[in-house]
Amino acid sequence: MPKHLRSLQEFTKTELIGFIDRAIVLKKEQKAGKIHRQLDGKTIGLIFEKPSTRTRVSFESAMYGLGGQVIFLSSRDTQLARSEPLKDMSRVMSRYVDGMVVRTFGQAVVDELADYATVPVINALTNRHHPCQVLSDMMTVIEKKGALEDLHIAWVGDGNNMANSWIQAAAVMGFQLTLACPEGYDPNSEIFAAAREIATKPITLVRDPQEAVRAADVIKVDVWASMGMEGEEEERLRVFSDYQLNSELLAKAPAECIVLHCLPAHRDEEITDEVLESEQCVAFDQAENKMHIHKAILEGLIV
Repeated sequence: MPKHLRSLQEFTKTELIGFIDRAIVLKKEQKAGKIHRQLDGKTIGLIFEKPSTRTRVSFESAMYGLGGQVIFLSSRDTQLARSEPLKDMSRVMSRYVDGMVVRTFGQAVVDELADYATVPVINALTNRHHPCQVLSDMMTVIEKKGALEDLHIAWVGDGNNMANSWIQAAAVMGFQLTLACPEGYDPNSEIFAAAREIATKPITLVRDPQEAVRAADVIKVDVWASMGMEGEEEERLRVFSDYQLNSELLAKAPAECIVLHCLPAHRDEEITDEVLESEQCVAFDQAENKMHIHKAILEGLIV
């Protein structure tokens, strides 16, 4: 049976560290000019119901950089828009490609494709999880700050898919995580409870962003209104106004704290232009690392 990447909870700490360590090696080798051909003759299908610049380009660059080929399919190009059963689509695609990378709305789409696929299915984002992004985030943190288990991560903002994946990462990897979310915008309660049951370090939900960042080594923020929530934007701007990562809030954290944002950023909404352009912000290193972690994931699951 193929190994899928549906959520971080399905992997052990050793396996997740393996992806990150391998990505760091692949990054160093690429910068040294080494040519990688591990996936020569292999093809992946990118199945995107949700559009993306960074996710698409980083997966395509990763696959080409390993010697493989890519077929990109938007929602209008697939039977997802024509009500074909997912189990039928999955079994057919498995005969055409060596892996499927899926970016969609419902987690059930990824789960059903994986249930019937005979090739790896990789979750490139659902409304419930964003595992590949959090892996690249953790890679960046390790490069900048060292071992994760020694660190305190703060999440400030919406309890969205990214927050859910950070919660699972904290439980599996063994680091302290404090989330500051406004009431009514909490992370998934089942994911939160399950993670706290197995966590070795505190995973805490608070309302005050200053409390969350006070001892943080890393502050992570994301947009307040994700794709598909455009109708809520005005209300969310009001609700999240006290959760903006600005110089005043950043000053409450230790001076050596770093800032993560997975981009695209709504400058002067969830993060100010000043903070995003500051030396403490590593968002563009983080964006580069998406490509390297995607290489490690593709190599690890397809080879």
